[in-house]
Amino acid sequence: MKIRMLVIYVVGLSLIGITWADGSPKMGYTYGGSVKGLVAKGYRLVTVDGPYACAKQQEVRQITSSRTDLTELSLVDADAAYYLIPGTLVRITQDDQVNGMSEILLRGITKPLWTYTTFLSSRPIQDIYGIVETPDTAGLIDPGEPAVAGSALNERGSEEAP
Repeated sequence: MKIRMLVIYVVGLSLIGITWADGSPKMGYTYGGSVKGLVAKGYRLVTVDGPYACAKQQEVRQITSSRTDLTELSLVDADAAYYLIPGTLVRITQDDQVNGMSEILLRGITKPLWTYTTFLSSRPIQDIYGIVETPDTAGLIDPGEPAVAGSALNERGSEEAP
């Protein structure tokens, strides 16, 4: 009886990888490229929920080490900490492997932020709406495409003009 349960357990564990690979379209992942292609371009998905992105590495260390409401409130009030939401797509611009941190770009925030690399995943993760964000749906501008980046800069310039 114990051997039978062990065999069923091992077979079940081996099927997990197949389920993740085949479940991407069911999860709402509809990007034309592959997941490996997005990872190669520096895209990752957030796995945590909380104020774990800051403009400086020191602030990230402070907010994650002390984990008190007063620390979080003071950093959020000072516009030094930004909330990360699970399933949000980010783009890594710089990697600090010594400290285990990555500099990321988030949709809607103009300055780069730092967070721990362990808070980011290369696997598809559903957001709060049950879909997997892609660069097309996330609103992140790829600086490698001059036509897209140029039109976005022109739009910003026209909005600022009176």
